[in-house]
Amino acid sequence: MKPLSERPKSSSGLKTLAGLLPFLSPYRKRIAIAAVALVIAAGSTLAIPYGFRQLIDLGFASKGVEQASSVNLTFIALFGIASVLAIATAARFYMVSWLGERVTADIRSAVYAHVLRQSPEFFEVTQTGEVLSRLTTDTTLIQTVVGTSISMALRNVLLLIGGLLMMFITSVKLSAIIIVMLLAVILPIVTIGRRVRKLSRASQDRIADASGLAGERLNAINVVQAFAHEDHEAKQFGNAVERAFITAIDRVRARSVLTVTAILLVFGAIVFVLWLGAHAVMEGRMSAGELGQFVLYAAIIAGAIGALSETLGDAQRAAGASERLLELLAERSPIVSPEHPTPLVKRAANGASLQLDRLSFNYPSRPDQPALTDLSLTAEPGETIAIVGPSGAGKTTLFQLLLRFYDPQTGHIFLDGVDIRELDLQALRNAIGIVPQDTVVFSANALENIRYGRPDATDDEVIAAAKLAAAHEFIERLPEGYQSFLGERGVRLSGGQRQRIAIARALLKNPPLLLLDEATSALDAESERLVQHALEAAMVGRTTLVIAHRLATVQRATKIVVMDQGRIVETGTHASLVAADGLYASLAALQFSATMQGSV
Repeated sequence: MKPLSERPKSSSGLKTLAGLLPFLSPYRKRIAIAAVALVIAAGSTLAIPYGFRQLIDLGFASKGVEQASSVNLTFIALFGIASVLAIATAARFYMVSWLGERVTADIRSAVYAHVLRQSPEFFEVTQTGEVLSRLTTDTTLIQTVVGTSISMALRNVLLLIGGLLMMFITSVKLSAIIIVMLLAVILPIVTIGRRVRKLSRASQDRIADASGLAGERLNAINVVQAFAHEDHEAKQFGNAVERAFITAIDRVRARSVLTVTAILLVFGAIVFVLWLGAHAVMEGRMSAGELGQFVLYAAIIAGAIGALSETLGDAQRAAGASERLLELLAERSPIVSPEHPTPLVKRAANGASLQLDRLSFNYPSRPDQPALTDLSLTAEPGETIAIVGPSGAGKTTLFQLLLRFYDPQTGHIFLDGVDIRELDLQALRNAIGIVPQDTVVFSANALENIRYGRPDATDDEVIAAAKLAAAHEFIERLPEGYQSFLGERGVRLSGGQRQRIAIARALLKNPPLLLLDEATSALDAESERLVQHALEAAMVGRTTLVIAHRLATVQRATKIVVMDQGRIVETGTHASLVAADGLYASLAALQFSATMQGSV
């Protein structure tokens, strides 16, 4: 799987915006109201020049009382038209702004929900910062188009068509000349517009690159500062920002060329035609009112074309943004629930049964390096199985397959006799609790962090789980107890405290299968003793798999499985494996030193 930024780009242009239609379709009524207001506003605008013609030809041509009456009626009519225009414009603005905000919110929610369901394979090659850039910057561009630009574009199209029609009614000859000249204007505008779209897409990609770099480094700020790389990382980010700036300036330059080209060509054509009209008035072939009407319609058309060139630039940028978002929505995770999932049988009183049948697996990003090879393992309900082995043996990989973050290339995993590929993903993962080695604590209070294990749990149940995990005492000592904010990634807690929060979360979930990835690795001796007692209590009534580096954890297991280079090389009890004098005996002799590295 290639990173999103390195995949071939579509050249569909503004057609890409059609991908937004599914997000607009639920709001047809509001779109219809906005369309009616739009037509009324455009009609009112087009009526104004006709009113001025009447003012010039009839009001000023008549004399005395009749003249005053004509002028008064004309101005009253113009004010009435302006009132209709104001109300219709306000209604249109409200409706399209509402649509822009609503559609943007819907797109953000849809993209975020979709990304949450992607497999780890997706996140191996996609930077979080890039996804966030698409969720924020790109959706803001779409909001501009849906909430402003589309409405403005339609308004100006109506004004352009209506203005041209009224110009033909006023003077066919002059209008025909303008049409021919305007057609000559369109080609350079379209050509430059395509370049604007390509540069807009490139600009958004460079912004996403900078966001991705910043997000990655800020998430590892302790490492950056420990290695005194602040200046280096600032320079790296500065270079990324500079690349984004250069690309953005290229886009701005192209859009500036588009604007100046459109305005010069359009107004040049109109000025030439008006020069011809002025001569027609002087020769008596056209009235002053008709020329005034023609001038106003020409101004409306010129303004419409100028506005369209502006909105075209916005639309080109939004097309690039839409392409990036739709590309993200088009991602399909290889890990999905079956169309007709098999329900999980009611759990046994002492946990779930687990069977791994000849599993072989390679990570998608490392297809030539087997992570697991022909691995088979059985766990009976209520058993505690310790999985040991050197770093890179495949222990954590095994847990990832159990949670179905990946599917093995060959082999099967059965939970309570059902192949986990036949289970609904939510049902499978709800049946498994995990305490990872790299503990995750969210930027919320202690109560909500533990409640993450079971969102419908009561406060009393959360506190009971915290007590089991030996977390209650230190939480109570926090400034606001269970309501204390723990900071981003739990920075206000020690490593051992974060680990106990994670254990409490898993205990609250109360699953039939419990996965412990060296759950006591970050604890001091006293905390380890407390948590070990809690874990022993938690293991009762459930099947447990423990990745263990410490001898104390291993000795309590029903069965020990020794892994090396993706294979099971030894199985037995602590005593039998030590007597066998194999890999386990070597690890035991080292007392599963804490210096051993994390698993793969």
